[in-house]
Amino acid sequence: MNIVFVEPNFPRNQREFARALHEVGATVFAVGETPWEWLDEQLQSWVAHYYQVGSVTDVDQLRMAVEHFQSIAWIDGMEATIESHLLPAAIVREALGIPGTSVRTTWLCRDKPAMKEALRAAGVPTAASAAAHDIEDLRDFVDEHGYPVILKPRDGAGAAGTTRVDSFRELIEVAATFGATESIAIEEFVEGHEGFYDTLSVDGRVALDFASHYYPGVLEAMRTRWVSPQYISTNRVDSAPFYGELRALGERVNEVLGIQTAATHMEYFVSPKGLRFSEIGARPPGVGGWDLYAAGNEIDIYRAWADAIVHHQVWHVPSRAYAAGLIALRPDRDGIITSIEGYDDITSRYGEWIMDAHLPVGAATQPIEAGYMANAWIRMKHPDYDALRAMLDDVGKTVKVHAEA
Repeated sequence: MNIVFVEPNFPRNQREFARALHEVGATVFAVGETPWEWLDEQLQSWVAHYYQVGSVTDVDQLRMAVEHFQSIAWIDGMEATIESHLLPAAIVREALGIPGTSVRTTWLCRDKPAMKEALRAAGVPTAASAAAHDIEDLRDFVDEHGYPVILKPRDGAGAAGTTRVDSFRELIEVAATFGATESIAIEEFVEGHEGFYDTLSVDGRVALDFASHYYPGVLEAMRTRWVSPQYISTNRVDSAPFYGELRALGERVNEVLGIQTAATHMEYFVSPKGLRFSEIGARPPGVGGWDLYAAGNEIDIYRAWADAIVHHQVWHVPSRAYAAGLIALRPDRDGIITSIEGYDDITSRYGEWIMDAHLPVGAATQPIEAGYMANAWIRMKHPDYDALRAMLDDVGKTVKVHAEA
């Protein structure tokens, strides 16, 4: 089977998708922005044909690359796994008659107001939301639903560009930062615990699923320097009653949006009003989420994905042996990271449970808004979810990242 894969070289785990496709027997045709000679020998060994473009999000350039591949061989599928690549890939795929996730489904998984409108119409519990084209639309929404509200790009990923607004003055100020954007998404702010539910589906059926929890919620985590935020994948999906309800919600969302053979990443809230859908992407989670699932469940999750794409079958069975989590460690100021204090204490206490760590002494700091893996981080696993959470809390209290301006 001949599969086009979009951008195999960046970010860090993209190469794993190319590797897995190659290992399950696919011939990999890759499109990327990096020159071929910059790919290392291992990655080159997994890619049979390569086409460099200036931008993989440019539909015309992407189409030209795929048409070139079609002049060489029959193309059976085309896959992208990064949020900004999904819609261009779907447009090209549909235009050239290549099977895969439709433009409509991809668009619904990108455009937040349209996504929630479709799900509410199908009875899925979501926060109130709307597309706002001007300040009057924003004012009408808050007149009906009150403050606080959330403003975000219609097609943003994660917490990028997402802001909580608590007053009309803030509404005006934040709306102005969106500039000439045609419209933005405004949503009711939902109080409650926040997590995510991820699936791998084959022909419309969920074949693998995983659930994770944020501590604290993403908005606070991405805006507050002193917080050492965590997310933890649970190994209780098959045993705790809550996950039955979460699974039913996720399966219904996938069904309504038309997910067939694809990975999904769904955010949710547990509010005083009950379980609420937040948003979904037709892609794997970012920030190393799949690496936690692989470690916690003792499976090659990238190969499971490739089996779904190539063979429409998943043979992998998650062990649910471990909960696995990541804690982000923020520098105390912007500048250059000069030292990291307390890591030796943590290794002496929990060394057997540490999966890996990134402790970039000497590196320039990145803004905390850049994400959970932007600066220092530690990943750990443990058979007991509560024990792992306590260990990660201890890491946050013990390990300090010092920087100098």
